[in-house]
Amino acid sequence: MRILDGAALKYIAIITMFIDHAAKGILYLGILKPNMPLTRGSELYQLYQLYKVLRGIGRVAFPIFCFFLVQGFLYTRNRLKYCLRLAVFALLSELPFNLALYDQFRFPSHQNVYFTLLLGLIMLWLWELLGEHVKYFLPGLLLQCAEAGLLMYLAWYFRTDYKFRGLIVILVFYLLRFSQPLACAGGAVAMYWEWPYVLIAFPLLLLYNGKRGRQVKYFFYAFYPAHLILIYLIRLWILR
Repeated sequence: MRILDGAALKYIAIITMFIDHAAKGILYLGILKPNMPLTRGSELYQLYQLYKVLRGIGRVAFPIFCFFLVQGFLYTRNRLKYCLRLAVFALLSELPFNLALYDQFRFPSHQNVYFTLLLGLIMLWLWELLGEHVKYFLPGLLLQCAEAGLLMYLAWYFRTDYKFRGLIVILVFYLLRFSQPLACAGGAVAMYWEWPYVLIAFPLLLLYNGKRGRQVKYFFYAFYPAHLILIYLIRLWILR
């Protein structure tokens, strides 16, 4: 029985994401790291075990974001505006991302997830355009694979969140979009490196009923930088 709409699944995604980022930005950087090294069996060591569980819970969020990126790509009225929206929030989120999760103003080794989603959206757009405009199947498929490979390389080169693997998940969801169970199975396989916690996401996606649900415009976009700022401020309060 499919009982979850898009809004409900997105709330699940942002809650699990918040748990993940709070574990790193507050629990790890604010409490554990200043008290390293940890002694096995100590209270701090037990807190570290909790930290690992909370980070695992956060693995649920990314496949849900990827799934709805594909849905947005398929049903948006204006793909250019969709790309620009992701680009704007990627830029707005970068400083909060660096401060909350790495305690630095600039951290070139890891860029926020909006950049991954933006590259994934561009990849799907080019994939579809090449499929529509290249006359012969095999040359078209080769060009599609080449552009997808290029975008995956860019994700790896710029160290976006989940790097090229994130784009693989997005592409799998897109290619298997005609069957929700098959898309979920493919997505679970594509995220094998995040097992077992990530597997929780796919039964939830199987419950998606295809309805948008009640959503406040831009809320889910704005939540990302806002929650990172909150995590950073809480850590400053703890440390001081």
